[in-house]
Amino acid sequence: MVTYVFLVAALLAVVFSLVTIAHRSPVVNVLSLAIVFFALSAIYAMVGMDFLAAIQLIVYAGAVLVLFLFVIMLLNIRSVERLGSGRPLQAALGAAAAIAIGVAIILVIARQSPSFGSLLPDTGKGTAYSIGRALMTTHLFPFEFVSVLLLAALVGALVLARKEER
Repeated sequence: MVTYVFLVAALLAVVFSLVTIAHRSPVVNVLSLAIVFFALSAIYAMVGMDFLAAIQLIVYAGAVLVLFLFVIMLLNIRSVERLGSGRPLQAALGAAAAIAIGVAIILVIARQSPSFGSLLPDTGKGTAYSIGRALMTTHLFPFEFVSVLLLAALVGALVLARKEER
């Protein structure tokens, strides 16, 4: 049963990722991307990475896609040009590069042993507890450094965005 659910989620992810990059309507692109994010979340949950599955839904499917839809509707974009329109040489080179990268990734994955990177459910890896424990023990300094860096970026954005009073 798990194999069938995985295959359906993987098929949904592949098909709707192709729809995401091929359709002319930006709203359809974003909604297709939402289905891809839900399928990836299902795959994460099946391999025992419950924290990543939740983050995938909350952050990406929730916040990022809402932001994308907001920007598309704010800019009132009706449709986009077809892929490669006006520049056939660049479109052909981009497609060839994408195919080459895809083949290279598949070859690297095929050479790995089955246990490389595999995660069985209930091993404790990828759970919120193990990630939180790693963040608060061995990775405490980088975690705090990133939070200070984000705070500095927020203050910088506020300084740049404020209007000068004369």
